[in-house]
Amino acid sequence: MKTLFILNDAPYGSERTYNGLRLAGSLSKENGNEVRIFLIGDGASAAHKGQKVPQGFYNIEVMIGNVVRHGGEIGVCGTCMEARGMTDDELTGGAHHGTLAELTEWTMWADKVLVF
Repeated sequence: MKTLFILNDAPYGSERTYNGLRLAGSLSKENGNEVRIFLIGDGASAAHKGQKVPQGFYNIEVMIGNVVRHGGEIGVCGTCMEARGMTDDELTGGAHHGTLAELTEWTMWADKVLVF
């Protein structure tokens, strides 16, 4: 199954991004599944590298890395990055500067699209 996750929320504050990444990570580990994640709006900041969180708190950067290690792809809205002052050099490993055209292509590719 091919699943696209569109994550809109900031990495911390609400738990939408956290829960979306939990499910994406779980699906990416199952044989036969392909997972892609597109970070848009405040979700773009979830791909910022070098996140430091308090001991015992979840780390969104680590969660993204888990999806990537299991073959997942991570696109980050370039317009949203620019609006937040983010550069390509600030993206965590495995994430790339994405476009609306890419999101459109990924949406057509997917069997399921889940929006958090």
